[in-house]
Amino acid sequence: MSDHLTHNCGIALIRLLKPLQYYEQKYGTPLFGFQRLYLLMEKQHNRGQDGAGIGCAKIDMPAGHPYMFRERSIEDNSLDQIFDRQLAKYEKLVHEAVIVPEFSPTVKEHFDFGGEVLMGHLRYGTSGSYMESSCHPYFRRSNWPTKNLMLLGNFNMTNAEELNNKLIERGQHPIFDTDTQTILEEIGFYLDEEHTNLYHTIRDSGESGEGIQRLISDRLDLAEILRRSIQIWDGGYVIAGMIGSGDSFVVRDPNGIRPCYYFRNDEIIAFASERVPLMTVFDLSREMVQELPPGHVAVIKNTGEFREVRIAEERELSSCSFERIYFSRGNDPDIYRERKALGGALVPKILKSIDGDLENTVFSYIPNTSEPAYYGLLETLHHGRRQEVKTAILKAQADGSLNEKLLDDLILRNWPRGEKVTHKDIKLRTFISQEKGRKQLVSHIYDISYGVVKPTDCLVAIDDSIVRGTTLRESILKILVRTHPRKIIIASTAPQIRYPDCYGIDMSELSKFIAFQAAILLIKECGKNELIQETYRACLEELKKPPQDVTNCVVDIYEPFTTEQISAKIAELVCPRNSDWDGEVEIIYQSIEALHQSIPNHRGDWYFTGNYPTPGGYVVVNKAFVNYFENRTGRTYDVPYRLSGNE
Repeated sequence: MSDHLTHNCGIALIRLLKPLQYYEQKYGTPLFGFQRLYLLMEKQHNRGQDGAGIGCAKIDMPAGHPYMFRERSIEDNSLDQIFDRQLAKYEKLVHEAVIVPEFSPTVKEHFDFGGEVLMGHLRYGTSGSYMESSCHPYFRRSNWPTKNLMLLGNFNMTNAEELNNKLIERGQHPIFDTDTQTILEEIGFYLDEEHTNLYHTIRDSGESGEGIQRLISDRLDLAEILRRSIQIWDGGYVIAGMIGSGDSFVVRDPNGIRPCYYFRNDEIIAFASERVPLMTVFDLSREMVQELPPGHVAVIKNTGEFREVRIAEERELSSCSFERIYFSRGNDPDIYRERKALGGALVPKILKSIDGDLENTVFSYIPNTSEPAYYGLLETLHHGRRQEVKTAILKAQADGSLNEKLLDDLILRNWPRGEKVTHKDIKLRTFISQEKGRKQLVSHIYDISYGVVKPTDCLVAIDDSIVRGTTLRESILKILVRTHPRKIIIASTAPQIRYPDCYGIDMSELSKFIAFQAAILLIKECGKNELIQETYRACLEELKKPPQDVTNCVVDIYEPFTTEQISAKIAELVCPRNSDWDGEVEIIYQSIEALHQSIPNHRGDWYFTGNYPTPGGYVVVNKAFVNYFENRTGRTYDVPYRLSGNE
């Protein structure tokens, strides 16, 4: 992706099913779980760089001993900082003979993260502040082990205000911090209720002391607690949690918007946001990693018993297609194949644009995640050209016209030519805070391979997606024009991004989308300004309705124009100005149909089509247009959930 777009959060959860001594004897270290947690998080480092946090629960600790631990950080390289500090503490305790690695009880007693349940989080903030207190895991403390709750997740709720109001209606006093705090309190409420009911039942049966706590732990039904908790949640989520007794869980939204995978054997159960980290860290084949089904919760009791339970009614599967296009690591076998398919699907449009002239076209890509699509593009072009050559040879053989000149002119020429034209040269340094200085630096992020493009060539560059168009305008195209091609084509493997996302990706301000900017300009150029006013009024009316009745009014902004008209206007907006290059820029986008054919199992496309999987999405898109019209800035889902008709 040429535009910088921060990723979704990443999660990891590990449950050791054997005593620590087992791992010391088999793997040479009692920190097997701790080390694997680090590796799972490091392999998902692409998913969030705003901060990191880890948590641990120790099972069957004696009364009076701590049993839950947490550390969070927003430092640079926060993941490494957290694990380095903990390992330094461990080594110090080993040096002082407080911990004897070969005697695992000393590890469990004295090392904070020497427990059986471990989880970690890589944060990309979509709401809340950028402070350590906003990092996951969140922790709800109690003197009762079965009331302690630690929580982390990859999620965004569209109706946080409604959820907070529900807490207030119960008589609670929530802190309006983030939707994470709201979710923590919601689950905590039902956890407390279940705990209290069990306590009275067990106490009244004559049980006392440690027996009460043991029986509460045995009978606590986390699946039922989660089923009650999620009833009015509106969003995309994968949420992991653990309680003080050692029970743990991972729950996924009913539409399967956010991804979640797991692996289990007789030694370990491990969850992650992506499949490949599990495959790499535990040396697994693709088939050994399972996907947590949408609307299900996986519960692991402190005994190690594992259950996968449906807790929400089945809904239409709307797994986020951006996970496949850009966010998830491309070395997943399915994602790699899908990204190649996305590149190949652009071939008909590109061939039409270059009038089939492969000989005078250079194909490249904008680093680095678009590289698989580039390979898919070239593979499809070569396959098509081979078919043409085969047909030409057979025809010439049949009519006796096969000769050396035919081979030279029609068969051996006009083959696709791929080059690495752009190079990502440096990273943007955050110490340059002035906007002018930042823009100047952005223009030098990329450099080119000189001498590979001729003035007679058309240069085609594949990009994953074009969101804001900022880097394309300020950097990439300014660099590409230095090659002085006759034409530059930017081909996006994703369709035009027209609508906000509200389920985890930071794409909520309509005014920042280059496709929206283009549509508004076209409206004004056509003298249809009243359409903007009408859409604003329609959005306000929609926001008076209950969320389940709201429809998307912003589609009216795009309705008067074809995709090609909007693409042409985008090309005008991003075309370099004040340049001695007088060539043409064209923007080609993937079609919705080709997207679904390339990624058949991940059909979540609301940012392209405006078809949201939950009612909250329709609220957000209308609210986003109201914010645009009223010149409000900031994340759409950070402002009040419902707008009054006077606003």
